[in-house]
Amino acid sequence: MSIRTPLDVLFIGGSGVISAASVRRAVALGHRVTVLNRGTSTTRPLPPEVETLVADVTDDAAVDAALAGRDFDVVAQFRAFTPDHVARDVTRFTDRAGQYLFISSASAYQTPPNRLPMTESTPLRNPFWQYSRDKIACEDVLVRAYRDRGFPATVVRPSHTYDRTLIPTTGGWTDVARMRAGKPVVVHGDGTSLWTLTHTDDFAVGFVGLLGHPAAVGDSFHIMGTHAPTWDQVYRWLARAAGVDEPELVHVASETIAHALPDVGPGLLGDKAHSMVFDCAKVQALVPELRTTITYDQAAAEQVAWYDAHPEAQVVDDVLDVGFDVLVAQARAV
Repeated sequence: MSIRTPLDVLFIGGSGVISAASVRRAVALGHRVTVLNRGTSTTRPLPPEVETLVADVTDDAAVDAALAGRDFDVVAQFRAFTPDHVARDVTRFTDRAGQYLFISSASAYQTPPNRLPMTESTPLRNPFWQYSRDKIACEDVLVRAYRDRGFPATVVRPSHTYDRTLIPTTGGWTDVARMRAGKPVVVHGDGTSLWTLTHTDDFAVGFVGLLGHPAAVGDSFHIMGTHAPTWDQVYRWLARAAGVDEPELVHVASETIAHALPDVGPGLLGDKAHSMVFDCAKVQALVPELRTTITYDQAAAEQVAWYDAHPEAQVVDDVLDVGFDVLVAQARAV
């Protein structure tokens, strides 16, 4: 099945952890790429070949003005999080886009899962995390628009996707700082649950492979690799990259962490607390080149090196730091 190249592709968002690598790959493959966002990122600058349009994606008038008179072969929406936003996109891009790709989330799948691996037919239900429920509601809008009007939607569900800036542990850089200071770090559960981690460059292969693909319209795909280490492995690889040979890992029940640290509770109970592995046969049938090329034991060193080169990014979250101390003390008292 042939895909026309080059395509005129609009990325809404384009400087984020997931989107920036997809923009780079789309440009490298010869597509004509336009990015609409609030402005240039110094952390993830756009390739010079990209046309940039500046608007706040939540400001409908500004978006409409920026896109006035423009049609696209593909619109890739990375910055919609609520169903009303997606509904406005359906109106805006009807008859103006050959394909509309919406970034949902693998956290929309049934949580906790009844069966592994996850497939695209796994039910969508997450009672713990509002973010995930909103993504499900967004998908519902697109399913209705496709069924009722033929709106050319494709839903993409990434799992935990990272770049050099996004440390995957609960505390992020705070965990690295604690390790380097000789302090214990809190790991949810018993540290043995499996967690799929996908480098953004690998995700981009699958995502860009779906651009303009006629067999992707009206369907949903999760995109990730096959790399699913345990959380203990993730923390130990990160410690090794930070120059810490033997980190002290303190295992605490996810529910206990969620109670002590309410801000991390929904994402923990609604996602990270459970083993998450995926069957990627569906997307690989359309994009056979999708595979894992970067594993986290390699990427942890890239992340720590980036933070060491950017001291301004080495921000310790005082609330998390104190909360971890309390959780450690409670665990040791048992």
